[in-house]
Amino acid sequence: AGADRYRTVVDVYVLLRRPDGMILLLERSGTGYADGQLCPHSGHMEAGESVVQGCVREAYAETGVGIAPGDPVFTHVVHHRNPEGQGRVGFFFTVTRWTGEPVNREPHKCAGLIWADPARPPAKTVPYTAAALAAITQRASFSLDGW
Repeated sequence: AGADRYRTVVDVYVLLRRPDGMILLLERSGTGYADGQLCPHSGHMEAGESVVQGCVREAYAETGVGIAPGDPVFTHVVHHRNPEGQGRVGFFFTVTRWTGEPVNREPHKCAGLIWADPARPPAKTVPYTAAALAAITQRASFSLDGW
């Protein structure tokens, strides 16, 4: 029975949101996946960490901002399947308080940072991220993408 058990990659997404409602997006570069497209801070969970710990770690690693573990607010979960049929689950957290100014700490993976309206993300936003932002804008806590 264990061989039939579904296993998936778990991603965490951090929506840094300013008081004006804009969120921070990063332009992917040199990663081999969705290069030239925009997405929030994100990454795969590492062994032994919670989704909140992953959220805090990714935000610091990618832009140097400090987030207290109690500040991320669960916003959305998306169950995504890519065109090759591989599934993954993405947890989105919104953060309105952080320390430091966001900077590009991973220039080998990121071409730049931009603030964008989550209700109208730029056309070059990663498609399933844009779909999740649309669902979040409609206050949906869950969505499917690619199924």
